[in-house]
Amino acid sequence: MDYKQQVTDALVKALDGQLTADEISSKLERPKTSDKGDLAFPTFTLAKTLHQAPQQIAQDLAGKLDQTGFDKVEVVGPYLNFFFDKAAYSEATLNTVLTQGADYGQNQDGANGNVPIDMSSPNIAKPMSMGHLRSTVIGNSIAEILKKNGYHPIKDNHLGDWGTQFGKLITAYKLWGNEEDVKKDPINKLVEYYVRFHKEDVDKPELDDEAREWFRKLENGDQEAHDLWQWFREVSLQEFNDIYKVLGVEFDTYNGEAFYNDKLAEVVQLLKDDHLLVESQGAQVVDLKKYDLNPALILKSDGASLYITRDIATALYRDRTYHPVKNLYVVGSEQMYYFKQLKAVLEEMKVPSAKDLHHIPFGLITVDGKKLSTRSGRIILLADVLHDSVKMAQEEIVEKNPTLANKEEVAKQVGVGAIVFGDLKNERMNSIDFVLADQLKFEGETGPYVQYARARAESILRKAADVNVQANGNQITDPEAWDTIKALADFPAVVRMACDEYEPSVVAKYAIRVAKSFNKYYAHTKVLTDDAELPARLALVKAVSTVIKESLRLLGVQAPDEM
Repeated sequence: MDYKQQVTDALVKALDGQLTADEISSKLERPKTSDKGDLAFPTFTLAKTLHQAPQQIAQDLAGKLDQTGFDKVEVVGPYLNFFFDKAAYSEATLNTVLTQGADYGQNQDGANGNVPIDMSSPNIAKPMSMGHLRSTVIGNSIAEILKKNGYHPIKDNHLGDWGTQFGKLITAYKLWGNEEDVKKDPINKLVEYYVRFHKEDVDKPELDDEAREWFRKLENGDQEAHDLWQWFREVSLQEFNDIYKVLGVEFDTYNGEAFYNDKLAEVVQLLKDDHLLVESQGAQVVDLKKYDLNPALILKSDGASLYITRDIATALYRDRTYHPVKNLYVVGSEQMYYFKQLKAVLEEMKVPSAKDLHHIPFGLITVDGKKLSTRSGRIILLADVLHDSVKMAQEEIVEKNPTLANKEEVAKQVGVGAIVFGDLKNERMNSIDFVLADQLKFEGETGPYVQYARARAESILRKAADVNVQANGNQITDPEAWDTIKALADFPAVVRMACDEYEPSVVAKYAIRVAKSFNKYYAHTKVLTDDAELPARLALVKAVSTVIKESLRLLGVQAPDEM
């Protein structure tokens, strides 16, 4: 039952053409509390055209409105407050959730169109730090949200496995490295060499020359350089995949920068054929004045390629391989200007999918207000944080529920879920100052709080296993249940909004809202009282469990049945 549409239709008739249905719908507000109604229409915008006070307009409208299907309509100052028919609304909502189950909120808006998502993209031979968390979990959640909206997401881990940093790393390894040390502790040793290189090259600029030479050898297929690069890549991927497994994140492809090396010549040739390349101080650039952007540097004066050269090759490959309806790049907000340039160059090249290229930026993750940096040695390893979080969750479970079955598995679900949810509940453009203890609290707006609300719902259902709960006829008149029922009804709209805005926090905040309203309901109502409405109350509990679990799944967070 679409009550928003019902309110809109009633107002269209009463206003007799003063406002369109879209104009009315966009002005409808949700009152802060249910005692003020379920939807409200402000009359301020009509004051100028009708030459009346908003309060008078509201009074007049109330007299003209067809109130059929509403519990009541009240005038409060300049507002018309609509109260829905609680019995009919609860029945329609609960029946829909129980009938559709995990498919509730699913739509086919995307018509199965392909959407490559460039995400995670750690650099080879560097550990995954907390700085890599955001692109990974935001990208993964957006993929699940897209799928829920009928798209076919393709998660592409565009590994940073090429570039001058490999010249630096090979140089450092040749100077200070030891094969046995690297075999024992690959990533930490490679990072140690990399950090040392950047400390020593301050006083020894010749190290940079040596690094450039090693990267030139690598580009030219030198066997020793290639073997070292391949080794660094393999040991890095092993560690990355261990972390992805803990996070529950999988990828459809790992085509890194190196994959596109043999495709760069075509990029340059296409740009030349389209007369887009111009010389500037010996370098080759694409003029982007008409986009109000600086020129895009495609080739350095020595003929070396750059990130954008490889990203153009990547975009061409994805365009030809996937024929995408959207191209998403989940990359930090500091790259916003760069992606404007990339999109502009691709539009100049008339790449079909260029117009649907979207940079999905996000804010920094800091610790104690300071940015993380591998180069400076300021790293907080993601693997360590996940381990510590699971350990803390385990200690919490032992203290609060020592007889819980599968304690280790539940601790993993709670500990990892706390990290993921703690990131995604923030609007992605906001920066986050990370504090592990805050993420693991069972009170407040946290992952464990939402998981626990769902586990509580499952506990109630286990206790009432002998009660027959059906999908039909679930009318609830209890006013304490009203906020929860309205929240459940909003899920399909939340799914669409999160997709339209590429914003997982829409789902996370919604999950918190459902958990809060359900906990409030549970605190005021004895659900298991044996009366005529018991099956309907259990239907509500089951619907809450279903919707919270599905909301968490869209975020990449698991939902334990017991906690």
